[in-house]
Amino acid sequence: MLADIICMIITHHREKLINAIIYFAKNTKYCGKTKLLKLLYFLDFFHFKQAGMSVTGLDYFAWEMGPVPKVLFDELSGNMRPDMKDTINELPPEKFQQIRPKKKFDNKYFSKREMKLLKDISFIFRDTKADDMVESTHLKNEPWDRTLKEKGKFQKIDYMLSIDSEIGSLSYDEAKERVGEISEVYQLFGAD
Repeated sequence: MLADIICMIITHHREKLINAIIYFAKNTKYCGKTKLLKLLYFLDFFHFKQAGMSVTGLDYFAWEMGPVPKVLFDELSGNMRPDMKDTINELPPEKFQQIRPKKKFDNKYFSKREMKLLKDISFIFRDTKADDMVESTHLKNEPWDRTLKEKGKFQKIDYMLSIDSEIGSLSYDEAKERVGEISEVYQLFGAD
């Protein structure tokens, strides 16, 4: 039973990731690997800011050109797991690597808040190319910028850096409490 619960926790993030990839690929133009990684960053960090947890469970790192979920980057760069191979076509080796889904999007894995974020982010960046998104991910004092300045290149970006005083953002204490609660559940079920 414990193994089933752990598997459900892990699979849930994976199914959300796979379906977010499908959604962004079908609802934005010029959705190559770089744009996709930026869209997922916005999805995860905006959601964390509002709810105290990411959507996909990915960890992002402060690479020179922007925030990158290294595990997914590596997977898309040639080591796709079977479920990803079933979801998107292999990416071509040339510079622009268009994401082409093989499956239909399934919204059953997403909350209303997550669906709204998927729609809003897709709408905002629908006609934008990855190069034009750089400014958005590199804003001064935002998580990527702060991590790069305070910790250096290739360091993990702390989701707590997305918390601010804007309307809709959790307070720092609320976010910290939710992170603690989620961590406790993972530890309880051995999924940490």
